Parts: sequence; C-alpha cells; structure tokens
Amino acid sequence: MRMKKFLAAVLVAAMGATMLFGCGGKDGGSTTAAPGGSEAADGSEAAGDNGDTITFKMSLNDPETSNYYKGACAIADEVEKATNGRIKIEVYAGGSLGGERDCVELAMNNDLDIATTANSVLTNFIPEMGIIDQAYLWTSIDQAHAAVDGDLGAMISEKAEGIGLHVIGWMESGFRDTFSTKPIASVADFKGIKIRTMQNDFHMAAFNAFGAIATPMAYGEVFTALQQGTIDACENAISNCLASGFYEVTKNVTNTKHAYVYILVCMSDDAWNKVPEDLRDTFLEAVKKGYEAQRQYLVDANTEATEELKKLGVEFFDIDVNELQSLYQDAAEEEGWTFDEEWQKAVDKAISENP
Repeated sequence: MRMKKFLAAVLVAAMGATMLFGCGGKDGGSTTAAPGGSEAADGSEAAGDNGDTITFKMSLNDPETSNYYKGACAIADEVEKATNGRIKIEVYAGGSLGGERDCVELAMNNDLDIATTANSVLTNFIPEMGIIDQAYLWTSIDQAHAAVDGDLGAMISEKAEGIGLHVIGWMESGFRDTFSTKPIASVADFKGIKIRTMQNDFHMAAFNAFGAIATPMAYGEVFTALQQGTIDACENAISNCLASGFYEVTKNVTNTKHAYVYILVCMSDDAWNKVPEDLRDTFLEAVKKGYEAQRQYLVDANTEATEELKKLGVEFFDIDVNELQSLYQDAAEEEGWTFDEEWQKAVDKAISENP
C-alpha cells in the first residue's frame, strides 16, 4: 500500500513538472462529470456526457524525437477530432511519468489514465502473453498484425480487463535486428559474441543457440557497455540504432529479424469509465487510426534510418534467417516450452491465413 501511494505521489509531481512534454490538450485541464451526467459502467457519473471536456494523460517511454511519440500524438489528434474536442489526450514522453512497468501498475491502480508498454512487460501480469514473446514467431508483418487485430488480441484484451486494464490500441516497435562491433555475416560469426538482450528467456535462448552469449542488461547501460567492450552487440529496431547513437560504436547491422515487439496502449478502469457510452465506438475507432498511423511511421523511420546509417558508414548484412530459426526451434524444443491450447490456435490461425 505504501508503494502504491508513493508511486501515485511521484506521478502527480511528474505531471506537474513535465507539462511541456504533452501533445494534444496541452492546457492540462481535466474535468469530472457535473450533476445530471449519465452513469458510467461502474455506476458513477461519466464525464463528458453533458459536453464537458475529458482529458486523459498517456505515458510513453520513448522520446519526442521518436516515431512512437509521433504515433501517440496521432492517437491524441484523431481522438480529439473524432469526438469534437470532448476527449483530449496529453502525451508525456521520455519516461517522464516512470518506466513502463511502473506506469502499467499505476494504470492498474487507477493512478494513471493510459500506459503504453512493450508486450514483454505485460507478460509479467498476463503469463499467457508469453506466446508472443517467442523468437521467430512471425515471418511477416501481416502475420503479426493479423494476430493482435484478431482472435489473439481479443484474448489479451479479455485477460487485461481482469487486472484492471483496457487494451485500446496496438502500436509497435516491429522486427528487431542485431547491431555489432564486429561483422556478423554468417551464423558462424555469432560464436562467442556477447550480445545484450532483454530479460526474455526466448530471446536469450535464440542467441545462445546461435553460439552467442546472451547478456541481459538495462537498456540505459548498453551504449557504455558497447564502448567499453563489455558486450560486442545489442539488438533493437533499426530506427533505434540511429536514434540511440549505437551506430557510433556498432558499425555493423545484421538483418536477423529475430523477434517482433508490440507496444500496447492500456487504459485504466477509471479512465475507461469516463468515456461516455455514446462515444466509446468513436473513441476506439479514432485510437485505431492513430496506432495504424504509428505503424506506418515506424516503417518510414526504419527506411530513413537505414539510408542514413549507410551514409554514416554502417554496413548491413543479410543472413540465413531459416538457419537461425531452425537453431532456435531446436533450443525451444529442448526447453519444452508449451502454451495454452486456445492461444496457440489463435497464433496458428494468424500464420495460416497470412502465409
């Protein structure tokens, strides 16, 4: 309980100190329902039913220079436009409201309106989601989208509601590749390479299967570790290689496409219940337009980053992805990983319908 109160206090202080990070409804105004408003799903009065403006605060771990911020602002813009200004969203970038897990917990406790988080973080609260943490799960963007826009996404939404969250959107970081200080042009070149990964059993198993040494590490420590030779490589989306300055020490990019990362947009119960019934479909459609825009911003950012990195002297290598996938599958079978049957069916459906 003390920790919850502490996090809530930190959130309030952070919001007051970081208003300049907001996009969409920057005045910071937030209203509640006036007498006579209709009831929300929980029996309380829903703000906005009598024309009042509802302002939600959304956390984002990435900086204002990122395509993710641009996408979050697209969500805010689409929502404000679609609801004629009745609902506004302020975006707080750069982790100014806390880390991803902290913000998820704040939203679960109704101390934050909207949290954005990578799927691997939400897996801590919804274990079944581990199925999309796997390496080499999807072979195309179409498969990745079909899964979360379809049956699998619906299953995740249902589980999220059980922990006090409403999944209203699916932004993404997409496929991840490998950035290294030494060229990795073949599977054999992975031997002995120390590579920073997230604390993800599936990703770690993949790189260990390639002959590398998976080394979990906090993201903020990666650049220095590369400089000092503590690690030889890291992995992320191409656009992040440029944005994070990794190219200064990792002059090689290998197109491993080993994992696909989503960024879920999660709303608290209290915030969801403030959306008037007559606006909910409109609200969700507007959020969808925004996160679909972010998906294209990511594609554009990766294309632009690739061109810029080549100009900066970074060399790109294609690799036998089928061989990498086979090595990972052997490791996965040895680990004996299995998943809920219904969730597996949803994954299989997305793959079979998008070969």
